[in-house]
Amino acid sequence: MWGLVPLFWPLLKPAGAGEILAHRMAWSLVVVGVALLFVRRWAWAGELLRQPRRLGLITIAAAVITVNWGVYIWAVNSGHVVEASLGYFINPLVTIAMGVLLLGERLRPVQWTAVAIGLAAVLVLAIGAGQPPWISLCLAFSFATYGLVKKKVGLGGLESLAAETAIQFLPAVGFLVWLGTQGESTFGAEGFGHAALLAATGVVTAAPLVCFGAAAIRVPLSTLGLLQYLAPVFQFLLGILYFHEAMPPERWAGFGLVWLALTLLTWDALRSARRNAARLAAARKASAGSASAAERESEAAV
Repeated sequence: MWGLVPLFWPLLKPAGAGEILAHRMAWSLVVVGVALLFVRRWAWAGELLRQPRRLGLITIAAAVITVNWGVYIWAVNSGHVVEASLGYFINPLVTIAMGVLLLGERLRPVQWTAVAIGLAAVLVLAIGAGQPPWISLCLAFSFATYGLVKKKVGLGGLESLAAETAIQFLPAVGFLVWLGTQGESTFGAEGFGHAALLAATGVVTAAPLVCFGAAAIRVPLSTLGLLQYLAPVFQFLLGILYFHEAMPPERWAGFGLVWLALTLLTWDALRSARRNAARLAAARKASAGSASAAERESEAAV
C-alpha cells in the first residue's frame, strides 16, 4: 500500500497539496478514532496527558510528519515520484547517521562504509542535477527525525497516530475552513466522488500503518526491515514506468550507489543477527549445562 500510494494522490486533483494534506490530517483522526473504539484502547490517552514531556515529543512528531506528508504529496503531484522514492531509500542511512551524531551510537566498519557511499550518492546526484536533491533529503531527514522522536515516546503505532492527528486536527480544520471562505476549497465543489476521495485520505494513511503494526508482532524484525524496501522500490518503478520520469545517467549512478549502500547495510544486519542468535543459543546451552551439573552435584551430596 505504501508503495502504490503515488497512484492515489493525483486522483485528488484539482485539490492542491495543502488542501490534500489538511484533509489527510483531519480524516486520519476520524479513521483512527473509529479503530480505537473497535479495539477499546483508551487508557494510554489519560496517561499521555499527565506527562508533559511525552506530550511535547508527540507534538514534535506531529509537526515533523506534517512536513513529510506535505512534501511527499507535493512531490508526487508535481512529477517528482522518483526523487521522492530516493528519500525513502536513503532514510536508513540518515537514521544511522542520526544515531551516531545524536545518540552516540557506535557503527561497525560496514555501516561506516554504507554511510560514506550514501553521502557519495547524494554528491553525485547534486552534481548531476546542478543542485542537491532537496525533496529526497527533506523526506529522508523528516522521516528519520520522526522515527527518532517516536522511539523516545514509546507509544504503539495506532495510539501514536491518534495522538499526532489529534494535535494536527484543529489546524487542519482551520485551514480547510479558511480555504472555504476564500472560495478555494474543492471539497463539495467537484462532486461527491471527489469529496469521497478526499475523505479516503484517512483510510490511505491509517490502513498501511495498522497492517504494519499487525505484521511487526508476527514477522521477524530482519524480514520486516527487508520488506520495508519494497515501498520505495514500487515508487521508483512507478516513477519510471507509469509516470515516465527522466532517468539520466547521473541519476542512475546516484541510485546505484544508494542501492550498494543498502545492500551492505542489509548484509551486515543479517550477519549480525545470525551472530547474536548463535551467541544466545550458546549461552542458553551453557546455562542449561551448568544447571544440570549443579543438579548432579546436589544429588551426589544427598
